Amino acid sequence: MTKKTSLGLVILLTAISSCHQPERNCEDFKDGKFSFTASIDGEEQTTIFERKGGIEIDHFEGKSDTSSVRWINSCEYVVKKLNPKSMAEEKSIHMKILSTTKDSYTFEYRLVGSSSKSVGTAIRVE
Repeated sequence: MTKKTSLGLVILLTAISSCHQPERNCEDFKDGKFSFTASIDGEEQTTIFERKGGIEIDHFEGKSDTSSVRWINSCEYVVKKLNPKSMAEEKSIHMKILSTTKDSYTFEYRLVGSSSKSVGTAIRVE
């Protein structure tokens, strides 16, 4: 193989691999029941949440909270607690679905107005 052919092959493979976009079937995850596990103070904590239409109900440590869901586009939405119990709970959370699989989605989230972002994965449980 000549140097010219090798260089062309490398450029072609780089172009093909850089064009790969993650799967984003966000519509498949607008409604459903999901689990999300996060590390809180070094301990794994799991939240189960159900989303249907403009409502999301979170179940965490034996308590339930209801939030409104406002979709910005097919892959981004804002969640706001309907009955906040503290100033911290009054802040809305911006959610952005980054990629999807058959039964899960990876998302980025942050408090509205904050530049600090976190990433998580929600898994469909039903």
